[in-house]
Amino acid sequence: MGFQPEEFVVSEQKSAAPKSAQRVIKKYPNRRLYDTDTSTYITLAEVRQLVMSNQQVVVRDAKTGEDLTRSILLQIILEEEAGGAPMFTEAVLANIIRFYGHAMQGFMGAYLEKNVQAFTDVQAKLAEQSQSVTPEMWAQFMSLQSPMLKGMMGNYVEQSQSMLTQMQEQMQKQTEQMLGAFGLKR
Repeated sequence: MGFQPEEFVVSEQKSAAPKSAQRVIKKYPNRRLYDTDTSTYITLAEVRQLVMSNQQVVVRDAKTGEDLTRSILLQIILEEEAGGAPMFTEAVLANIIRFYGHAMQGFMGAYLEKNVQAFTDVQAKLAEQSQSVTPEMWAQFMSLQSPMLKGMMGNYVEQSQSMLTQMQEQMQKQTEQMLGAFGLKR
């Protein structure tokens, strides 16, 4: 389940419009971004808006064709984090950093990806069902904590726990293999 920049889709939320072709943004040496669909230069904020509107986006170096999508997305996240309402605490960021180079790095990435996608799916279902709901109805719905909401969140929590269990089992297997390689048995 590796990350494929060429196939990067910001979100797989269902929308009324059919999926559009991949939006190619070229990054020039002067750090300007050029939208090949509109034949105009755009800002990082406009790339963010494309992402927010569920556009398929790929950013390529204008000279080499190198895929810069991850770099630009990380730059957008950095700006959002510095913008005054960060999503990640320093502790979370430090823990993410600690997984780089760790034997569980790949598994941690997949764990985070699946959890974010599960959370996005729950959010999309709630948004879809709340389109015809008035603010008063929404307040009543939330105060009752309906079985549907509990069910959706329960699925998310269950999936998260399952992934964590898999991660722990993987760590245990790797530890046993490492101990076995040194002639130590548990």
